[in-house]
Parts: sequence; structure tokens; C-alpha cells
Amino acid sequence: MTEPVHAPVMLAEVIEALQPAPGRLIVDGTFGAGGYSLAILQAGADVLALDRDPSTARYAEPLKAAFKDRFTWTLSRFSEIEGCLAGAGREACEGVALDLGVSSMQLDEAERGFSFMREGPLDMRMGADGQSAADLVNAAEPGELVRILRLYGEEPKARRIVQVLTRRRAERPFATTLDLAETVERAVGGRRGAKVHPATRTFQALRIAVNEELDELEAGLGAAERALAPGGRLAVVTFHSLEDRIVKAFLNDRAGRRPAGSRHRPPAAAGPEPSFTLLFGGVRTASEAELAANPRARSAKLRAAERTAAPAWRQAA
Repeated sequence: MTEPVHAPVMLAEVIEALQPAPGRLIVDGTFGAGGYSLAILQAGADVLALDRDPSTARYAEPLKAAFKDRFTWTLSRFSEIEGCLAGAGREACEGVALDLGVSSMQLDEAERGFSFMREGPLDMRMGADGQSAADLVNAAEPGELVRILRLYGEEPKARRIVQVLTRRRAERPFATTLDLAETVERAVGGRRGAKVHPATRTFQALRIAVNEELDELEAGLGAAERALAPGGRLAVVTFHSLEDRIVKAFLNDRAGRRPAGSRHRPPAAAGPEPSFTLLFGGVRTASEAELAANPRARSAKLRAAERTAAPAWRQAA
């Protein structure tokens, strides 16, 4: 029996949201180790799986063997859903699943450079191209690094951290994860009594910047809106507030949930006809049972919606 290497977060809730069934095509936009894809296939639906990380191809092979022509994997970003559907001879799909951020699999592989707990090259690229985290840390202007840490890491000590990084890189460039993590730790005063490692926000910020994750998310949500057939479902699992705010704002907007206004601020102008109907009352979090079994689920939020028959909205440039 085919089993995923890593159990995906909120699997039961995602499957409930997507409602996979025979005759339905679901796009797994963040394939990873294949956990969502496997459950969708076992429910009888077809799967078009996408991932920007070429190393995930090895997890697709067992699914190809087990499910034959019901499963297709392609090396692609989820913002490219429409082109991938066209390549598969389809105009639309009945579901899109997105599990955002870095995967457990990527964190566990020290050579990928995502983890501040494991020694490895300072890389952090989800794909095989573009600048690495080392490139960014060693070459970016100090003001740009401060902006990245504040915007993508919500790091209150960004300026102090960047001052220390800038002095250190002038002596010797950063090349490894533990070198960077230990330098950040010294910059903010060490770990004593801290529940969260001092380098957590810095590593998150660099990873998001290197992979252009928030731009990809905004583009991917618009692509999913255009790709989904009426009645199709979108399910998005986020792990930090930056992602969740983008998904929440997108779905609330597309569902026609705009601020009601007050005597100080008039209500927002009416937009196009709603292209989504929200599911689950807006958001779900992991169950107590899952939290006990999988600590990574503690920050997970699932937002889901059903596509209406209205045209897709024009996406802001």
C-alpha cells in the first residue's frame, strides 16, 4: 500500500473541503511527499500534482505506478496551474489544494539549508534556480536586509541583527546555516529562557524572500480562481500570519465580504459578483488529537471556499 513519507497537516479537513470523488480532477499545487495526493486518489478523484522542488519527483513514482493515468506530476509552481491544465488537455479542475511554506521533508534535509537546527549550506531555495540565502545575506544592502527581516519575519530587532551580520560578512562571508543562526543568536542576546529560537524570524524572512513566496501566493490564488470550474473547491493551509492574511483577504474579497463602514468611514464600493463562497465559516485549525500527534500543526490554519459561476475577477497588477 502506498504511504506518504510525511503525514500532511489537517489532512481530514482538507479532504472534507475538497470533496474528491470519481470524475473530479484535483490539482495538488504543493505536492511535497504526496500526502494530499494519495488521499485524493484513494477517494477516487484524479490528481494533477505540481511542485517547484525537483527533489519531490521521487515521491511521485509510487503514485504513478499505483494509480496509472489518474495521476500526473509536473515540475512547476502553483501559479502556473492554468498552463499545466492546458498541457494535460483540460480547461478547468474541480479542486485546488495548497499547503504553504516549507515542508517537514525540506526541514529534515540539512543539505537544503532551511533549518537553523542542522548544519548545512545556506541555501533555502525550493527550486533549483535563483539566488540562495547566502547570496542574499552576503550581498544585499543593509537597508534591504532590514526591510526583509521586518516585512517577512516581523523581526523587531531587525536593525540590530543586520548591523551584526554586516560587520561579520565583511570579515568572512556566511556559508552555513549554523554559522548564521549562531550569529543571529549572539546579536539578539542568546537563547536563555526563550521558547522560540532567536533565529526563527530571520530564517523565515530569508526563505520567503529567496523563494518570493508571498508574490507566488498572490499569483497562485488568482490562477486557482481562474482554473476552478463552478462548484470547484479551493483549500489552502497556511502556517504563519503573513500567508494567512493574504489568503483571508483574497477569499473575503472574492466572497463579497467587505467592511460594512461606519460614520467615520463609508462602506467599500461594491465589486464584481462574488466568485467564491466561503466554507467552514472562514477558518479551521487543527484538532486537539492532531496537535498532540504533530506539533507542526499548532500554527496551521485552513481556509476553503467553493467557486461560483461568476467570472474570475481581474487581478491587480
